[in-house]
Amino acid sequence: MDASLLRGRARRLLLPLTAGVCAVALAGGCSGPGSPAASSAESDADTTTQAAAVQRADGDDLQSDYESVIKNALPSVVQIDAGDALGSGIVYDDKGHIVTNAHVVGKGKTFKVTVATQEQPLQARLVSSFPQQDLAVIELENPPSGLKAAKFGDSSKVAVGQIVLAMGSPLGLSSSVTQGIVSAVGRTVSESESGGGTGATIANMVQTSAAINPGNSGGALVNLDSEVIGIPTLAASDPQMGNSAAPGIGFAIPVSMVKTVADQIIKNGKVTNSGRAALGITGRTVLGDDFQPEGVAVVTAVKGGAAAAAGIKSGDIITKLGGRRVTTIDSLSEMLASDKPGQKVQVGYTRGSSAKTVQVTLGDM
Repeated sequence: MDASLLRGRARRLLLPLTAGVCAVALAGGCSGPGSPAASSAESDADTTTQAAAVQRADGDDLQSDYESVIKNALPSVVQIDAGDALGSGIVYDDKGHIVTNAHVVGKGKTFKVTVATQEQPLQARLVSSFPQQDLAVIELENPPSGLKAAKFGDSSKVAVGQIVLAMGSPLGLSSSVTQGIVSAVGRTVSESESGGGTGATIANMVQTSAAINPGNSGGALVNLDSEVIGIPTLAASDPQMGNSAAPGIGFAIPVSMVKTVADQIIKNGKVTNSGRAALGITGRTVLGDDFQPEGVAVVTAVKGGAAAAAGIKSGDIITKLGGRRVTTIDSLSEMLASDKPGQKVQVGYTRGSSAKTVQVTLGDM
């Protein structure tokens, strides 16, 4: 299966597609409010919360645990109408700040937000977006009383096998819940730039089997302690099946990065320290004589950036980073995603017919 990905963003279509049709047409976008799918939102949400009554080792009823988590966490998950698309968000504090995905807000500045305590949508404005990590914060203009901020967990305590619930508005069905487990942690995943994607390469993502569909993006991945442990963002697609969604393979941005980015945006109006390493270049993949990728050509080396400070120039071709072979711009992004600002790495590159190596002190994205 290819690692290409479908973002969990729901686009409105003029055609009155049913929920069943939408499930097959995720790559092209699915129905928003007003469609037959949306009209069944209430019954769908009821159905998804009916888990089998399974006895846990401590004697507690797992179904009761599910219902308790939904009661505690779901009121903090909102629906975001960005004009041409629907997504989800999480109430970050009682002042009306809401954290979501950058690809949900797109290029929008104002939004309509539906919260659990209000039937009518509320007006919200963009505080700031950080596409490099596919995160954004918006703010309600008039936060209602009773607005419930989510409880955020600890990324270091997320473990494979933990039961999780994904909450959001898939296909415009607000307050929907799906269940699964944490399938893996520490995944590095690249998002496509097509269809409004940010093209971000995101490290340390939480892989989950909980269903993530268009509209789930920006919502909450919650553990059985009613804590948000991630923001559902991507679902894997399988090119051998017409790029339809690969069942049970979704990815969420870890809560540690969510809090790092959101706290800075709320305090400073922007991200001042991403914690993500950067070379300070723009580049493109270059092919060898055999038409296979063989490195990244430096288009520009940003003045004052890490690469420029080490003497790397426009036209150089980067072939290694820290002893790891660089073949494409995506492979370079994935390597940098696992490194830290201030870290010193050896960068191998070619200039004309000469092969060179230089030590670079990585900068901040």
